[in-house]
Amino acid sequence: MKLNSTTDITWFPNSWIRLRIDNRIIYFDPAYLKTYFSKYPDKTEYSKWPDPIDGMPNGLERADFIFITHHHKDHCKRVTVDRLIKQDTKIFAPKSCVKELGDNFIIVKPNDTIEIEKKIRLTVVNAYNTEHGTSTKKQHKKGKGVGYIFTIKGISFYHLGDTDFLVEMELLKDIDVAFIPIGGKFTMNIDEAVKTTITINPKIVVPIHNLGESFREFENKLKVKGENIKCIIPTIGQVIKL
Repeated sequence: MKLNSTTDITWFPNSWIRLRIDNRIIYFDPAYLKTYFSKYPDKTEYSKWPDPIDGMPNGLERADFIFITHHHKDHCKRVTVDRLIKQDTKIFAPKSCVKELGDNFIIVKPNDTIEIEKKIRLTVVNAYNTEHGTSTKKQHKKGKGVGYIFTIKGISFYHLGDTDFLVEMELLKDIDVAFIPIGGKFTMNIDEAVKTTITINPKIVVPIHNLGESFREFENKLKVKGENIKCIIPTIGQVIKL
């Protein structure tokens, strides 16, 4: 995988990713919830309860593209999106986000393939909890949420959204960077995330949505079974060069 030296990612909990590549600013699931930023100093809070809690990590650029996986508040929040958009920002989200976002976005569904621009492609995939998956709270119903495979300059980034392992993941190929949830409550747990990672076989995996579970434990278990997959453990707000 050949990445420009300016390509980088930044993680904010739960599943908020900023991707900077090819002079583009891309966000997945930007949603500011005070709980997850209580110990993060580099932020500004604009309003507090009872108003919609509005805050933002400092220094974030306006987006070229925003991709939202589903309607839950830790993934989809109107006030956060509004602070990140500019006049020509393109927002993509499933229909479940209409109540929160209104109609100012492009509705997507699983199996959609969209040529956003020349050499920029979006593939939309399923994301949901399964009966046999390790998630303990089955809050994500099939059809309500999605995952995204975003390809730019021939490099593919797969954001799984909130999901358990799905059989259709076995069909995915040529994933360069995968963002995989490991928390276990609303998504797959660490062991299932390791299985998913090995199945997808990305060149790089970044664990997210940990809900207190150990990124390091995920990395250690992956090393035993997936030696050729590079694991990058994120720290909130820390820029990771790829």
